[in-house]
Formats: sequence, C-alpha cells, structure tokens
Amino acid sequence: MSSAFDTRLAADAGAPTHEVFNQSEPLAGANLFTGDAALRDALAFHAPAVGADALAGLAALGEEAGSAPLQAHARLANVHPPVLHTHDRVGRRVDEVEFHPSYGALMDRVTAHGLHGTPWADGPGGHLRRAAGFIVFTQLEPSVMCPVSMTYAATPALQANPALHADWAARVAARAYDARPLPVAAKRAVTLGMGMTEKQGGSDVRANTTRAERDGEDAWGERFRLVGHKWFFSAPQSDAHLVLAQAPGGLSCFFVPRWLPDGTRNAVQVQRLKDKLGNHANASSEVEFRGAFGWRVGEEGRGVPQILAMGALTRMDCALGTAGLMRQALCLALHHTAQRQAFGKPVAGHPLMRNVLADLALESEAATALALRVARSVDRTEHGQDPTGHEALMRRLLTPVAKYWVCKRGSHFAQEAMECLGGNGYVEEGGHGVMARVYREMPLNSIWEGAGTIMALDLLRSLQGPQGGPAAEALAAELAPARGAHAAFDRLADALPARLDGGTAEPDARALARDVALAVQAALLRQHAPDAVFTAFCDSRLARPESLAAFGSLPAAAPFDALVQRAHPTA
Repeated sequence: MSSAFDTRLAADAGAPTHEVFNQSEPLAGANLFTGDAALRDALAFHAPAVGADALAGLAALGEEAGSAPLQAHARLANVHPPVLHTHDRVGRRVDEVEFHPSYGALMDRVTAHGLHGTPWADGPGGHLRRAAGFIVFTQLEPSVMCPVSMTYAATPALQANPALHADWAARVAARAYDARPLPVAAKRAVTLGMGMTEKQGGSDVRANTTRAERDGEDAWGERFRLVGHKWFFSAPQSDAHLVLAQAPGGLSCFFVPRWLPDGTRNAVQVQRLKDKLGNHANASSEVEFRGAFGWRVGEEGRGVPQILAMGALTRMDCALGTAGLMRQALCLALHHTAQRQAFGKPVAGHPLMRNVLADLALESEAATALALRVARSVDRTEHGQDPTGHEALMRRLLTPVAKYWVCKRGSHFAQEAMECLGGNGYVEEGGHGVMARVYREMPLNSIWEGAGTIMALDLLRSLQGPQGGPAAEALAAELAPARGAHAAFDRLADALPARLDGGTAEPDARALARDVALAVQAALLRQHAPDAVFTAFCDSRLARPESLAAFGSLPAAAPFDALVQRAHPTA
C-alpha cells in the first residue's frame, strides 16, 4: 500500500541526500614564510644581516610550499610510495627504486631553493636562511627532507678527502635535482646519504660488523672493499652514501658511490624497502655490501667522531623539521576552528578551545625559536664568527637539547592539534588528510639520529671534563637577557648552573634536557617575541610546570586572542 512517504522516497531516488555545509575548506594558498610571524621575527633576530634577496627567496619558497599544485604533489608522493626493482626483466641485478613523478617534482623544488648542500658554498647567514627554509618546506612534505638533510650533513665530510671533494662538491651544492642513475661525471647534481645502523647495533655503532679490506689506491685515494649490511639505509637512490665499517685500524668512514667511475654499478644490493608508519614518500631500505667499493674519508679508526659531527647536523634538522610540522599542524587547527561552527559560533570562539589554540601557538613559536638558535650556532662557528667560543659551546650544548625537547613534544602536539579537527583530523582520505600525515610523521624525528635517551646522555657527555664549567657559564650568558623579567624564569636560571656543573646523575638527564630547553626558549622569546608571548610561556611552562602534561592549560588571564591572532596563517 503506497504512502506519501513512499512517494517522496521515489521522487528523491538518485538525488543528493543532503547539502554539505559547516565543513572547513582546505588550507591552500597561504604563504608559509610571510604568514609566519614567529619564524620571521626569529630569523630577523638571529640573522639581522640576511639580505633582501635571501628574504625574497624565502618568500618565494613560502608561496610555492603553500600552493595547491605542490600540495597535490605532496599527496601523490605519499599515496604512491616508492617501489623497489631488484632485477630487470631479463634477470640483471639493477637495485633501482622507482618513485612517483610527484616525488621528483618536490625534490626539484627543494633543491632549487638550496636546502641540501648549497649552504656550505654560501657566505655568512646561509645556514640560517637554509634553516628557515627547512621549516617552511617541511610543512609541505617532510619525507623528501630525509635525503635533503643527509646531503647537507654529509657535505663537510667530503673535505677530508680532497680528491672526492674536487669531483663531488660542486654537484652537491648545485641547485638542481638529477635522478638519473649515472656516475658522478655524467650528472649535473647529486644527493648524498648515510649508512650507519646495523641489525645488532642500533645507536651502538661500535658494535657494527661490516668489514672494509684494503684494495689498492686510485684517483680518489685509498680504496677498500666492503662486506656486510645496513639495517637502515635511507634514500638508497642517493648517488653516494657515507658508511661506517670496521677497517684494520678500527671503525672508519667510507664514501660508497652507487655508480663507479668506470660506469658499472657498485655492489650495494637493496634487499627490501621498509614498511613504515609514516615517511611514506621516502625510501628507507636494508642493504647488503657484496664487496662494494668504498673510499676512506678521514683518518682510519676515526669513523665515530666523523659520524657524530654529521649526526649533530641531522639532529638539528630533526628539531627544525619538527618545528615545521608543529607549525603545519597549528595552521590546520587554526584554519579549521575558525570556519567550523559549533553551538552557535565558530569553534575557535569558545574560550576553552581558545586556550588550546593559544597554548599550541606558544609551543610552536618556542620550538621555532630554539631550533633556529641551534642553526645560528652552526652558521657562526662555520664562518669564523665566534671569537669568544660561546657559539661553539652553545652548538654542543643545545643540539641534543633541541633534538630531545622539540621532537619529544611533537607527537603530543600533533595529537592535540588533531583533536581540534575532531574525526576529520583522523581521516586519511587518499592523502587529503594532511593532519593524519603530520601525526604519523612526528615520531620519526624523535627516533631518527638518536632517540630521547641518547640525546639526554649526549647532553651529559657535553658537560664532562673541562667543558662542564664553561658550558654553565655560557648558558648563564645565554639566559642573561631575560633575567629579572619573570620570577619563575629567574628561579629556573638560578638552579641550572649547579645541575650543569657535574650535579646531574644519569637518571635525571632527561629532566635536565627539558629544563635547559625551557629556559633557553623563554630567554629567546623575551628577545624576539611580543611580551605577551614571553609572559604566557613563563606563566605556564615555568610557573606551572604541571601544565606541560596537557595543552589548553594556560592561566585564565592569558592573552588568548593576541596569541591566536599572531599565529594565524592568514594574519
């Protein structure tokens, strides 16, 4: 028996069930540099001499990184991950990794802006300009930043082998991406990687078993044959890797190209690609060395110090990258909550959500400040602008501190930002769910190049011996500009010298790393952020440390509107 309901149902068949409304639009078209007041202010403080051309270049990078076309490339590079081809169709071993064209498009842009090996050929300020660009581009796509970071960190090691440096350095610094599988002489640009980790060792590289046996000498110096494996060998498509192996004189560093000068493939066999939680656009692999040729870089038996020097640079990049991911997650949260309506007004208009957003904005700005401070120490020490040695001490002290604290906060930060989007933030939707991609990426920077415990132990090592006292004095000088501006800051600054000068046992090392990070962040915010940012940071993180347990715990009197407005991507 037909009813009016049945009649309406038949009439509506095939029609849309409802109109979609109250959904936020995608965040696209924002300039990720000019729209980031915290980054611009920090860069201006640390590198006041950065010229108009450099700033224009960063603005151009920010416009590209925030554009819809590059966002599409980032999505496609993640949903179409690299594929390993160990053999060609007739059975020849090829060990080639095939990438989606969008990966190449991203690599083309990031190298065009000189975020890989280029800063080593630049003058003063180049490392800081690159650090700001690293934060910007990571917001678009963090996976491609792995080969970028390794190329940057490995470049100085080439100087230990003048012959290799002569053939490779100009191509490492070239503002181009050349993915062709060819020997270096036939390429216009190259990327570098590093291979340290083995199955049995992890962070304990002294347990490595890969062997290197002498095999003569040629134009690149002393040549070795390597036999062994690497359990994590990121970006196997790189043109060469720096590899740790046991030589007759001890653990040493070797330069292992993918292609040999005579045009043949080196005996580096890719066993498989890692199936990872995130970082999907980047190829991470396991490899075997079957008599692969390697050329010694640096002194035999001095491989660990060389790796530590490179690792310090990639650790800085972990902090920079996490600061970029924080900024992207914050922008997504601010953008969504400004558009989404709930209970009669925008989500961002509700006081408690305002507290959460302001707290996230504080954390993001503080992370950017600390990461750029490490970059300043690198820039000044590499360019001979450290007459007192202060920057060298801060570089050694703050690198593990920034890597530990910024990266440790990253996953917590991303989770809270995801909650601002609700269920929509948890949805992948074919790569369109950028917040989900950010969330999956966050733990990697905390693990890569040494997890939290390794960083805390490295901080303690930096304080051993004669550096302990000078480190405490250097930190006191670093904190001096904020003295007297907030009682909670003064209490923390008063307590730190004794803890730095031999007063911290190993079980307390993480707490020390946290407190040094918070103190330096506060001192930096005092110098290049509005007073409201500094005061809110101290009121929450220092005066009420329990607020670190959850975002959205700022005091009720905090200037929520000012903090949110400063951080908004369209401001």
